[in-house]
Amino acid sequence: MTDLETRPAVDWLALGAVVVTVVSWASAFVAIRGVGESFGAGPLALGRLLIGSSVLGVIVVANHRWANRRWVRPNRTQWLQIVSIGVFWFGIYNVSLNAAEQRVDAGTTSMIIQIGPLLVALFAGLLLGEGFPRWLVIGAGIAFAGAVMVGIVTAVTTTSTTKTDANFLGIVLCLVSAVTYAIGVLSQKPVLRTIPGLQVTWMACTIGAVCTLPYAPALLDDLDAASAGATGGLIYLGVVPTALAFSTWAYALTRMNAGKLGITTYAVPPITITLAWLLLGEIPHYLAVVGGVICLVGVGLSRRR
Repeated sequence: MTDLETRPAVDWLALGAVVVTVVSWASAFVAIRGVGESFGAGPLALGRLLIGSSVLGVIVVANHRWANRRWVRPNRTQWLQIVSIGVFWFGIYNVSLNAAEQRVDAGTTSMIIQIGPLLVALFAGLLLGEGFPRWLVIGAGIAFAGAVMVGIVTAVTTTSTTKTDANFLGIVLCLVSAVTYAIGVLSQKPVLRTIPGLQVTWMACTIGAVCTLPYAPALLDDLDAASAGATGGLIYLGVVPTALAFSTWAYALTRMNAGKLGITTYAVPPITITLAWLLLGEIPHYLAVVGGVICLVGVGLSRRR
């Protein structure tokens, strides 16, 4: 039997799920930027999470009733992990990301957020005893240098399409998003061993929505004043980048290697920059793009063995 005959066929469904996920997540940065003038950071997070939780809840019920997917009751430790995912990844992450994009363009934000996978590796070495391999340390240094470059360029540059903040608040908020993303992923890794990903995602999204409920009055005010287009953007954020993309991600994760799947998120920044250019007329400063590329190179090197 030849190598060609033994090579597994392409899993087109899994590949399609990956494409949907990456494009959806990239579009989220653009959509947040587009509706940022109509919704505050907190109200936007609450609206997105409420919609996402509702759609995910319907999918979970459908899977339980028609696909015979059983509900797994979390134990005390798993509840703590799921609450951590909901508070940090869905709650704090979304609020800080929305606030960041009120100050930093979509493309630059997406590049800085990609430091998140590197932070996961660093935290795993520090908290889970996985150590600090040489390439992890090298990659961390390079990524940090890229982030500093992006921060400096963004802080001193003002264009017609990019509102910046000279005190680096926008960059700090991006880093807060990256850190809370990393905390969420570290909390998610152990719980997914025994509880289905879709169930964990719905529970965490619902917890995130509960955490942002204090923004409910502001959300009602923003909805009352928002245009139909802005409201449509909010619905899009809840349905596509949240409910749909997390569902397709969970599906792909059951059919592909997790490490290889994680690498696909590196395609998010270039897609985001392209979409922001086409839909918003936003183009990051070329030096910020260079800094973002340096960040991604550092993240890539940190994954070497």
